[in-house]
Amino acid sequence: MLELFGAGFAAIFSSPVNILLIFLGVSAGIIFGALPGLTTVAALSMFLPITYGMDLGVSLAMLTGVYIGGTSGGLISAILLNIPGTPSSIATCFDGRPLALKGQAGKALGVGIFCSFIGTMLSIAAMVFISPVLAALTIKFGPWENFAVTVFALTLIASLVGKSLIMGLISALLGMMIATVGLAPIDAAKRYTFGSIELTSGFTLLPVLVGLYAISEVISSSSGSSEKDTSIITDFTIRGLGFSFSELKSQIVNIIRCSLIGLGIGILPGIGGSTANLIAYSVTKNSSKYPEKFGTGVIDGVVASETANNATIGGAMIPLLTLGIPGDGATALLLGGFMLHGVTPGPLLFQTHGTAVYMIFAAMIFSSFLMMLIMYGGMKGFVQILKIPAHVLLPVIVVLCIIGAYAVNSRIFDAWGLVFFGVIGLLMQKFGVPIPPLILGFILGEPFETNLRRGLQYSNGDILDILNHPIALMFFALLVAFFGLTALQKKLREKKA
Repeated sequence: MLELFGAGFAAIFSSPVNILLIFLGVSAGIIFGALPGLTTVAALSMFLPITYGMDLGVSLAMLTGVYIGGTSGGLISAILLNIPGTPSSIATCFDGRPLALKGQAGKALGVGIFCSFIGTMLSIAAMVFISPVLAALTIKFGPWENFAVTVFALTLIASLVGKSLIMGLISALLGMMIATVGLAPIDAAKRYTFGSIELTSGFTLLPVLVGLYAISEVISSSSGSSEKDTSIITDFTIRGLGFSFSELKSQIVNIIRCSLIGLGIGILPGIGGSTANLIAYSVTKNSSKYPEKFGTGVIDGVVASETANNATIGGAMIPLLTLGIPGDGATALLLGGFMLHGVTPGPLLFQTHGTAVYMIFAAMIFSSFLMMLIMYGGMKGFVQILKIPAHVLLPVIVVLCIIGAYAVNSRIFDAWGLVFFGVIGLLMQKFGVPIPPLILGFILGEPFETNLRRGLQYSNGDILDILNHPIALMFFALLVAFFGLTALQKKLREKKA
């Protein structure tokens, strides 16, 4: 293995052009991740045609650089603008923005960048050493197992509801309702389309997410109702990595736990970082000694979100390389990169293209270091965005959001969807309805229904068939344990009070 890794690094550093291409990929990924409305998938779709004339190893090395940079870049706008640059950085807003408003933008950015690096590196290590074992386990997941995972994830909504459980549940149900618009899974029946051709395709995640966060923020800011003095954010000093060794030491358990969460969720096809960061944040909040401080500006929340979403990178690559199954939208485009060169990922990939595979591994490690260096080096530049006058910055954000929404499916309808969900987001903020449960409900609504219906089809309508699946029962046991632990922690906090 060490010889193959040596060969992979040697292939990367054999030519300055290879290094330049990876640097270009990481930089472009960070920019796309940081700009609201432009995602990692959009960056990969732009770079994919460029790789046509390249060697397999070099092309995949550049594309994985885009992947790593794009996943990490979302924290910039999440912390500075309270707008998640990508779906993977939703939970980073919860404590990243409050930290910035306290004058600790440097700490928030520093913690986020470092934990993005650590999460990526830990997932790469898992990908290299345990990918065959994990892939063999996840291939045993059928519809009932995936249904149980989805139900378990949905129970974590309880940690995102804010002050009112009722409002949180209403938000989550609204998200699941929005997910049902369009063609139903399995039988493709039309639902809630009202005769509209555009609604037949339903709503995609990007317009929903960007509308609820970015457009509502723009509307609120332009109305003058939420103007804030940005000098407290822009005028900060940073020493070293932005945080102390004692702060890092206190987060070691959090980092390891959230890396495992991100890795596990990344392996499961169709879920990805958009769910991992929310689940990791929920678990961290529930296991914290001071859950009431979450949302007010604690580094624990930033650590949880950024560690987990970057850990999904290695997790999503595991089924791609070993089974040929992409774990999310980004790895689906990486699969296209393989297919473009006439290579089909799968169990034989390590034998037939071993050098190229280890070149990808080496490129991911190199890209992780580049990502950290570029983001730390450009930190002061990122913050200068806030010094741009609002009448210039806000229209630019809106234009970028519209471009990003349109680029997903090339539909003007999605641009109107931005406005629609922007108004909904503004109303939710006004009436105290939390937005995160809606996002999680929307993301998990489709896999919840799909896996339930598939399970019922395979069992001829017998829902009790789920009792014959030990892995599914394990997740339901975790669900019961989670509720029990939450109730116990609540009672202990009430006694202390």
